[in-house]
Amino acid sequence: MIWYVKNYDKLNDESIVEHILNYGDWEDVKKLFSILGVKKTAKIFHKQISGWRTNYDKRIENYFNLYFNKYA
Repeated sequence: MIWYVKNYDKLNDESIVEHILNYGDWEDVKKLFSILGVKKTAKIFHKQISGWRTNYDKRIENYFNLYFNKYA
């Protein structure tokens, strides 16, 4: 899924969360939640969108903002 990285072991949680939420399908998201948990994923996501610039598609940002506000 993350084709531009040569060493997957050095990826941090923030990069993985951003990539999966932006480009993954629902099965990928569920797998992410099972590994990191919904609350930790939400914490990372909210930190990422708190700045003036984000790499999230606006629709993705809106959806997961609503999702995490309800479920995390």
